[in-house]
Amino acid sequence: MDRTDLPAKPPISLTLDAQLCFALYSAQLAMGKIYRKHLAGLGLTYPQYLVMLVLWEADGPTVTALGERLYLDSATLTPLLKRLQALGLLRRERAADDQRQVHVMLTPAGRELWRRAGAVPQGVLCATGCSPDHARVLKAELEELRAHLLAASATLENRAAPD
Repeated sequence: MDRTDLPAKPPISLTLDAQLCFALYSAQLAMGKIYRKHLAGLGLTYPQYLVMLVLWEADGPTVTALGERLYLDSATLTPLLKRLQALGLLRRERAADDQRQVHVMLTPAGRELWRRAGAVPQGVLCATGCSPDHARVLKAELEELRAHLLAASATLENRAAPD
């Protein structure tokens, strides 16, 4: 691309530091590094940890419900579940009344891992430098942002859909 077509300095709205998306992306990368350190002793990746968190909250959801809770499609979730099953932390069973539904249940090893994972949230909170109250406010703001983005995405998808 020929730089002569561009202004000497881009408008502030087109700089990297002005982008909300980059602030979120780079914060997510930094958060991922912290989680990797805290999860290494548990033998889990961050996405695997998220699956385990959902199962520790309520054992036995369907794969579909688990995917909805984590905002993951089945192509992403299935390999995670297979790996966690290979680690002996969960099992998948087809529902007796509807073979299309697969439930995900913790194994005894998966339940035991919950006890070992107890220090992870506090370690991550310490790394953020946030007080518990500030972390709650920040989390609520991010959840509100996610809701707005999901709604906007749905609106854009509806506009793009042929009539």
